[in-house]
Amino acid sequence: MKNPPMSLPGSTTIPLPDDARGPLRRGVYAILIALSVGSMIGRILAVNSVDLIRVDQAAVEKEVDRRIAELKAAGKPFDRDAIEAEARAKVGRERPFLGANDRSRWDTIRSLVEHGTYAIDDIVAEPNWDTIDMVKHADSSGQMHLYSSKPTLLTTILAGEYWLIYHITGTTLGEHPYEIGRFMLITINVVLLAIYFWLLGRMLERYGKTDWGRIFVLAAATFGTFLTTFAVVLNNHVTGAVTALAAVYAAARIWYDGRRELRYFAIAGLMAALTVADELPALAFFAILSAGLLWKTPRQTLVAYLPAAVLVTIAFFGTNYIAHGTLSPPYMHRSETDPQDNWYHFTYTRPGSSKVYQSYWSEPKGIDLGEPSVGVYAFHALIGHHGIFSLSPIWLLAIPGVVMLGLRRRYDLPALAAMIAIVSIVCVGFYLFVVKPLDRNYGGMTSGLRWVFWMAPLWLLAALPAADWLSTRRWGRWLACLALAISALSASYPTWNPWTYPWLTNFFISLGWTKF
Repeated sequence: MKNPPMSLPGSTTIPLPDDARGPLRRGVYAILIALSVGSMIGRILAVNSVDLIRVDQAAVEKEVDRRIAELKAAGKPFDRDAIEAEARAKVGRERPFLGANDRSRWDTIRSLVEHGTYAIDDIVAEPNWDTIDMVKHADSSGQMHLYSSKPTLLTTILAGEYWLIYHITGTTLGEHPYEIGRFMLITINVVLLAIYFWLLGRMLERYGKTDWGRIFVLAAATFGTFLTTFAVVLNNHVTGAVTALAAVYAAARIWYDGRRELRYFAIAGLMAALTVADELPALAFFAILSAGLLWKTPRQTLVAYLPAAVLVTIAFFGTNYIAHGTLSPPYMHRSETDPQDNWYHFTYTRPGSSKVYQSYWSEPKGIDLGEPSVGVYAFHALIGHHGIFSLSPIWLLAIPGVVMLGLRRRYDLPALAAMIAIVSIVCVGFYLFVVKPLDRNYGGMTSGLRWVFWMAPLWLLAALPAADWLSTRRWGRWLACLALAISALSASYPTWNPWTYPWLTNFFISLGWTKF
């Protein structure tokens, strides 16, 4: 019996002779092997004997025994379960929220739903809910409070899901952080990334030229970028990448497929504006997309695209004003000359405590001190210990790929190619050369240069023509798979926590080439 015709979701059925299936199968095998090898090596390089669950349990048991001994010596009755719960809250260090960055957002989500305010004073005072990503300023009544330094719109949207959980179940994140936190991460990050993979697959089917190239790019998306690494924490980079791809998908339907339904314009405007709300430098992406659609189809752009974008703009500045009493986000209040307009330098006390704490950003440490040399920073951000290309060499394919994408005799997608090239140059240039020395910190304690993660869908589309070209050459397929294996290694190295140094950074530190 002959093999059935080959088909992919959303594609036309393409009959292939038996002998044509062999190279395709072997190509898929090589891609999957590269992903598996890279993932395994990444996890092996991160192997450590630390078992926080066991360490926590030992600390709790020690505290319980100490407390029971005290009560027995005093002749007082005791409830072991109550003592254990109290001990776990006091000495336990386990938490499903893996870094100060994501805890800052979780703190606001809790405070909004449980206390009806953006101020997080009461939340950060609880054990294991502390964060360094916060600011301090007066509220409308003149009282000083602590607030998350993160933009308010995304956090406010996510608080909607917690509001439903809180009112339906009557439970809180404080009482059940693992159950509620993990559920929300799945419904937010995993669901969004599944939609992201599906949309990307549709675009690969539409614009790809070879089966191997399409499979390679989707494999890179699912295993070879840091988006899946960051799926375990609440962050703006995953949502920024998803909305960027959704905007490009809708715009491509308008630009290349001639679709004029208003829903595509509304989706493009909504998603492009949300990308800016998540990643401020994506303003370049929004501007180019808006200008292109306004030139291509002015009426529909004004009728549907613009109102959708305006809606996001109002929500962004509106929630910021409600939270902070000003339209400008916290990161614009870092004056070096006016102490009253520097929300990052402050001291505070926690409710029920007289101890005075100082803001972390008053005296940042290690990598957060920033790199004074622009040249050194650019080197390490591109090909060094936090390098875009050294950690994820699949992005090297995007450089020739974006040129090929615009060639008339090949792909004939000049508008898409120009948009990707301009946005990449402007945004990467901004991150490297425009930011202040203190902000030249590679994204802080993190497994990659996270500022560029949102551009992953643009670079995957740009890599498609290069992957198609390499697919017809044996050496090209092996070279591409090597790049994919290294990229998968980098994405899987943060086995437990994406808020850790990249493997290449740790390697440099071990050799004494750099230190923070």
